[in-house]
Amino acid sequence: MSDDLLRRAFRDATVARLASIGPDGAPHVAPLWFVWLEDAIYLSTRQGGTTWDNAEREARVALVIDRGRDWIEQSGVQVTGLATVLPAEHPDMRAAMSAWHEKYRPLFAGDGFERFVDATPALGFLRVTFGSAQAWDHRTEGSVAGSGGRA
Repeated sequence: MSDDLLRRAFRDATVARLASIGPDGAPHVAPLWFVWLEDAIYLSTRQGGTTWDNAEREARVALVIDRGRDWIEQSGVQVTGLATVLPAEHPDMRAAMSAWHEKYRPLFAGDGFERFVDATPALGFLRVTFGSAQAWDHRTEGSVAGSGGRA
């Protein structure tokens, strides 16, 4: 599956699980909201949180985006790459922030957005640029496809 097809297939999923490396070398996995743009995947996280601190110290990360409940329905992609930490107000975040707001605005019912802002006073993003991507799809035969390029 091409990098562009992977992006189109999984960009509408709600959550990506990101694995970062802790100070002791242990993996840390966190479910994060994301937008998948042509240049990178942007994952929202709290500045100063474990995920942010890990990525700031060690840029190597991996993430999984998947869909489906039953085994026969499951498909997904694993991406490895390098993370750059960026505060939401960084000038390079304009396109990603617009896409993020458009994607997640419907999930903020009632006072949801105010509660989100209160819980996340310093919103940040990890911009993950690609090392490799590997996809699987249990709905088809030959279910694993790899990509060494950018997605």
